[in-house]
Amino acid sequence: MGIVDDKIKELKNREVIVKKMGGEKEVAKQKEKGKLTARERLNLLFDPGTFREIDMFVGHRCVNFGMDKVDIPSDGVITGHGLVKGRSVFAFSQDFTSRAGSLGEMHSKKICKVMDLAIKAGTPFVGFNDSGGARIQEGVDALSGYGQIFYRNSLASGVIPQISAIMGPTAGGAVYSPAMTDWVFMVKNSSYMFITGPEVIKAVTGEEITFEALGGAMTHNEKSGVAHFACENDADAIEQIKAVLSYLPSNNMEDPPIVDTGDDPKRIDPTLDAIIPDSPNLSYNMKDVIRSIVDSGEFFEPHKHYAKNIIVCFARLNGRSIGIIANQPQALAGCLDIDASDKATRFIRFCDAFNIPMLTIADVPGYLPGSQQEWGGIIRHGAKLLWCYSEATVPKLLLVTRKDYGGSYLAMCSRDLGADMSFAWPSAEIAVMGAAGAANIIHRKEIQESSDPAAKRKEKIKEYEDLFSNPYQAAFRGYIDAVIAPRETRPRLIEALEIMCTKRELRLPKKHGNIPM
Repeated sequence: MGIVDDKIKELKNREVIVKKMGGEKEVAKQKEKGKLTARERLNLLFDPGTFREIDMFVGHRCVNFGMDKVDIPSDGVITGHGLVKGRSVFAFSQDFTSRAGSLGEMHSKKICKVMDLAIKAGTPFVGFNDSGGARIQEGVDALSGYGQIFYRNSLASGVIPQISAIMGPTAGGAVYSPAMTDWVFMVKNSSYMFITGPEVIKAVTGEEITFEALGGAMTHNEKSGVAHFACENDADAIEQIKAVLSYLPSNNMEDPPIVDTGDDPKRIDPTLDAIIPDSPNLSYNMKDVIRSIVDSGEFFEPHKHYAKNIIVCFARLNGRSIGIIANQPQALAGCLDIDASDKATRFIRFCDAFNIPMLTIADVPGYLPGSQQEWGGIIRHGAKLLWCYSEATVPKLLLVTRKDYGGSYLAMCSRDLGADMSFAWPSAEIAVMGAAGAANIIHRKEIQESSDPAAKRKEKIKEYEDLFSNPYQAAFRGYIDAVIAPRETRPRLIEALEIMCTKRELRLPKKHGNIPM
């Protein structure tokens, strides 16, 4: 055996040692919690045989508190690149079995290196977070490491898609990097995010709360909106990450991939003709409308559990990726509120950043009234929605199915906010407000002085309905391009998308606007 053979043998032995991660005992603990190891997660994400590890032999440089005698394989994080459904992706995966995946100087440098490479290469970046937090023994070096990652999250935003999977503890400063990325996936019952943990909260405020209630997957999916997806286990999360990547371009200079779904672009659906209830006070499921319109009835929905009065989702029309923003009449009658405005705003900005055309489906009676909404800043939050629709330069389509009143008509991508093509069903009602409220204001004196106020009020409501509770006044003024039969919605939207897919629109040069945050 020659010297080169000896060196190769040494290399393989070193690789074997590193790949054992924290050792059999720690790996077993990880498995007992129902969690995959850091390396198993990467192997599930990437196409078989395509993952190439970077910085396998990197180690920490800390000598304080006896750390000079502590070996941490790969410094607690595995980094590299590979193919996901044939497309290049960079990723890191924190290894909780190795010193709890704590983040120190070199751990951070490994993550920063693959982030830099992802930005240069123009590929999506995925992070598997499973860490005890900052490595306290390294002091300010660990804090600096977080700061360097945050800075790169900001640089990469709007340039490459950034995805975070929370698959274990993520606390303190560690939560901010995922919060700065585009999509956050959490695993039920095994992941949590919070700034301060239950022990600190109890010591400071006296409040007792569990880890799960404070920062578990459903807490952040239902209440805070910090997370976009709640997954059953690690494998489910990884499959959902692959799904969202399939709708996205690799970077902001590309268009999303076109997929042959096999669904007829001329397909019509007669059931849509009967989906709007006869009574304006009854609801229907907007997701049924979406399923009917999109390719193969398939859509991928972030924030499913948060602000349910508005739906945001990815889907395809004739193979092209689109982002859909739609009011949901089944929740708060589809009213816009603070959370719905924030949810839609972030989705709109993402779609615009990555060249994903948008379809807005409006059935909105107005903004949710109430002192809590006003004190919570609905004016500011609602303004964000107006801002982002106006700012977006991707193709923007509008479909009005039923109510579309007042300021909320404008907020749901009206022609004045840049809708390129606007369609309405015959059931659409485009007006400043509902007929009853309008009649009470316009004809208040006449109704009060009438010998039969109830009959007069009914007469004036009917008069207003005939004039404005339809799409034809808006069509007469050119705010609606076409009133269409519901069954024809899919082919009409596809035709509009195809003709507008080459849209180019410029904005005035500036550093950036001052969005009403």
